[in-house]
Amino acid sequence: MSGVNDIRSTFLRFFEKNEHQVVASSPLVPRNDPTLMFTNAGMVQFKNVFTGLESRPYSRATTAQKVVRAGGKHNDLDNVGYTARHLTFFEMLGNFSFGDYFKERAIELAWNLVTKDFDLPKDKLLVTVYSEDEEAATLWKKIAGFPDHKIIRIPTSDNFWQMGDTGPCGPCSEIFIDQGEHVWGGPPGSPEEDGDRFLEFWNLVFMQFDQTAPGERTPLPRPSIDTGMGLERMACILQGVQSVFDTDLFRHLIQATAEAIGRGPDGENDASFRVIADHLRSTAFLIADGVLPSNEGRGYVLRRIMRRAMRHARLLGAKEPVLYRVLPALVSEMGLAYPELGRAQALIAETLKLEEKRFLVTLDRGLNLLNEATEGFGQGASLPGETAFKLYDTYGFPLDLTQDALRARGIEVDLPGFNAAMERQKAEARASWAGSGEAASDAIWFGIRERVGATEFLGYDTERAEGAVVALVRDGQEVQDAPAGSEVSIVLNQTPFYAESGGQVGDAGVLRGNGIRVEVSDTQKYADGLFVHRGRVVEGTLTIGAALDLEVDHGRRAKIRANHSATHLLHEALRETLGSHVAQKGSLVAPERLRFDISHPKPIEPAELAEVERIANAIILQNAPVSTRLMAVDDAIAEGAMALFGEKYGDEVRVVSMGVATDGEKVGKTYSLELCGGTHVRATGDIGLVHVVSESATGAGVRRIEALTGASARAYLLEQDARVRRMASALRVAPSEAADRLDAIIEERRRLERELAEAKKRLAMAGPATGSGEGAASRVVGGVGFVGRVLEGVPARDLKGLVDEAKAGLGSGVVVFVGVEEGKASVVVGVTPDLTGRLDAVALVREASAAIGGKGGGGRPDMAQAGGPDASRAGAAIEAVEAALVQAEQAAA
Repeated sequence: MSGVNDIRSTFLRFFEKNEHQVVASSPLVPRNDPTLMFTNAGMVQFKNVFTGLESRPYSRATTAQKVVRAGGKHNDLDNVGYTARHLTFFEMLGNFSFGDYFKERAIELAWNLVTKDFDLPKDKLLVTVYSEDEEAATLWKKIAGFPDHKIIRIPTSDNFWQMGDTGPCGPCSEIFIDQGEHVWGGPPGSPEEDGDRFLEFWNLVFMQFDQTAPGERTPLPRPSIDTGMGLERMACILQGVQSVFDTDLFRHLIQATAEAIGRGPDGENDASFRVIADHLRSTAFLIADGVLPSNEGRGYVLRRIMRRAMRHARLLGAKEPVLYRVLPALVSEMGLAYPELGRAQALIAETLKLEEKRFLVTLDRGLNLLNEATEGFGQGASLPGETAFKLYDTYGFPLDLTQDALRARGIEVDLPGFNAAMERQKAEARASWAGSGEAASDAIWFGIRERVGATEFLGYDTERAEGAVVALVRDGQEVQDAPAGSEVSIVLNQTPFYAESGGQVGDAGVLRGNGIRVEVSDTQKYADGLFVHRGRVVEGTLTIGAALDLEVDHGRRAKIRANHSATHLLHEALRETLGSHVAQKGSLVAPERLRFDISHPKPIEPAELAEVERIANAIILQNAPVSTRLMAVDDAIAEGAMALFGEKYGDEVRVVSMGVATDGEKVGKTYSLELCGGTHVRATGDIGLVHVVSESATGAGVRRIEALTGASARAYLLEQDARVRRMASALRVAPSEAADRLDAIIEERRRLERELAEAKKRLAMAGPATGSGEGAASRVVGGVGFVGRVLEGVPARDLKGLVDEAKAGLGSGVVVFVGVEEGKASVVVGVTPDLTGRLDAVALVREASAAIGGKGGGGRPDMAQAGGPDASRAGAAIEAVEAALVQAEQAAA
C-alpha cells in the first residue's frame, strides 16, 4: 500500500467511504482566481464556495489536486534537486467541509486514516495547534490520547491561516512524525525545528472566523474545514526514505532518464537526475492543461522549468533532445490517475523535442556570449550582475550555468547586482500581470447566480423562446428597471441566446414584450451558468419580472453554426494530414469567419493545406447528420472524443460527432468526435463549403488557420474567379490557360528587358568618349591611359560590368563611366591593377560624386561607385576625375 498510486487511491477511498464527494483535480491554470499564476493548493477550486459566492451540490469533498509552485509568491524552482523534498510539481491530498463537520470530526478522520489505513505508529506522531486554540488541543487529547508534551502550541502565523487581509481565516493543526534519533532536528517550536527529524505531513485548517479588518474577527456562521497532505511526503514516510526522489514514482522516472541518456545516477550527478524527474512532471502537466512555452506569463515560467531540466540533461552528456523519451514512463506512472496526460502525450512530446532543439542552440550561443563578456578577466574577477541577468533574461542562459562555467576560471558572479536586476524584472512583471486565465467573475454575478439559479439554455433546439427577466444590471449595480435609451445587462430564467464560450462568440438578437424592445448585441456567461444579455433598451421600460419573447438573429447564428462545425472538420483534417500532435490552442468562431490556432512546429505547406481543405469538403459533401450526445466525460473520452486541452468540462459533456471517415485507420467510423458545448449545423451539408484563406504563425510552435464557409466562401471564390476571367479576357485566352499565358508573358518581358539593357549598353558604348580629345576611344590624362563616357539610359547595376570590359581593353589606366537615368547620375571609376599602388578608385569616385551633387562613395582601390542627384553635370564628373589625375601626376613629379 506504500506505492504513490496506492496512497492516493487509499486516501480518496477513505473519504469517499466517509460521505465525501470525490472531486477531480482542477486545472493548473486557475479558473476562479486572477491573482494566481498556477494552482498552488487544494482549496483553490473551492475558494468561492468557502467565501459564500458559490454553492455545490455536496457539503463534503475530497481531492488529489495537482499543484505547481514555480512562479509568483510560491516558487520552489531553484531549490529542486538539491533538497530532500522541494518540488515544482506535487499532489496535494485534501478533504473539505463546507459548513458541515468541524474540528472534532476533522481530527477524528485524520487520526483514523493515518493510524489505521496508513498504519503509522501512534507513538511517533505529534501535533501542533495554534496557541489560542484550546478546543483543538482538548480534541487531540480526547481522540488521539496525546499527552500535553505531544500537543505543541505555536503562537505565530505558522499555525493561523488567512486567505487574505480580509475574509475567512482560522487556526491550523499540523501532524508530524518523528523519523528517529538518527535524523538531526528538533520538534516544532524548538531551536532545531528546521531539521528533518520531525516531519510535518498534514495540515488541518479550521476556517472559524471572518476577518473584517486588521485585528477584527467575527465567527463564521458555517465554520469549514480545509486540509492538505503532500502525497510525495507521505510516500517518503510509508516507504521509509528520507527524500521524495527515493520514492517509487521518482525511482522509475530517474531510471527511465538514465536509460535515455545512457548513464546512471551517482553521487556527483544525482541532482541532475532529480531535476529532470521533477521538471518533466511540471512540464507535462502544464502543457496538458493548455500552457505552452513563451516569453511571458505562464509560458515563460514553463520555459524556465523546461530549460533547467534540459541544461541538466546536457550536463549529464545528452547531445540530442532526450526529455521526450522519458515521457512514456511518466504517462505510465501517472496517466491512470490523470488521463489528460495520455490525451496530450503527442503534443507534450512534440513540444519537448522542439524546445530542447532550440535550447541546445541557445546554450551554445550563451557560452559564446559569456566568453566574450569575460574576455581578459583574471582569477578573482567578478562578472557584473547586470551582464549575468541579461544572459539569463534575454538569452535564456541560467544563472547557475553561468556560475558553473566561470567557476573553473576562478571568476565569480556579482550576485547582489544580479538579484537587483531580477527584482526590477519581477516588479515590472507584477505590475504588468493582468491575472490568470479566465478572470474571476465579479461578485455581483455570483450573488445573482445564488439567488436566481443558472440560466436554462434552450438554444440547441430553438432560436426563439419566451423568458422572464430575473435580474438587471446597469453600471455595475443591480437595478429594478431600465428605461428606453439605457445600456443594460439582462439575466433571464431561460434563453435561446448562446453565451460566448469555447471560442464561439455570443449571440445577438431582439427581446420583445408589452411595449418593450431590447436590441441584444452580445451574450456572455458568468458565475458557472449565468447567461448575461448585453443590450440597449430601444422602446419602453424594462423591469424585473417582465415576460419577453426572445429571438436570436437567425442569419448570424446560421453563419456561426457553419463556422463552428467547419472548425471541427478542419481540426480533424489537420490531424489526419499533419499528425496526431496537432491540437487546437484557441479559436474564434464568428459569423463572418472562423479562426483557430493549432500546435504545429513549422509552416504548413500549400499542398498540405490543399489536402486539408479537400478532406473537409469531402465530409461536407456527405451531408451526414451532425449528432450531439450528453455523456459522462470519461465515457466520452474512452469512446474517442477529443477534449481540447485547457478547456473546463463538467461531469456531463456534450459530444458532437459528424461525418464518416472514408480512409485511414478510422475508415467506416465517425470522422470528427469532439467534446463541445457550442452550436452546430444539423448536417454537414449545411456548411456548404469551406475554404482556407490563410495560414500564419502566432508564436513558437503555434500556427493560425483562417477560413470562410458557405456564402462567404462562395463570395470569396467568385471574386477570385472574376479576377481570373478579367485577366484571361485581357490576355485573350481561356480562363484555364490564363496562368500559363501570364507566365509566358512574364518570361517574354524578362527576355525583352535583358535584350533592351544590352542594346542600351551597346548604343551607349558606341557613342563618343567625353572630355578633352572627345571622340577618341582612349587618351592619356595625368600620365595614364584614360577612358571617360556618359552613358544615357544605362542603369547603375550595369556600370561595373562595362567598366571591367573597358579596363580589359585599355590594358593600363583609369576608366570613368557615368550612367544617366531619370535625371540622376551614377558613376563608377575603375583603376587597372598595375596602378592601384598610386591611384585609388575610391578617392577618384568621391571627386566625381561631388561634381554631381553626391556625398562620397565607396568600393575598393580598383573599383568604386557613387551617385548624385544632378545628371546634368555628368560631364563635369568625368572632368573632375581628369583634374584629380593631373594633380596626382604633378604631386608625384
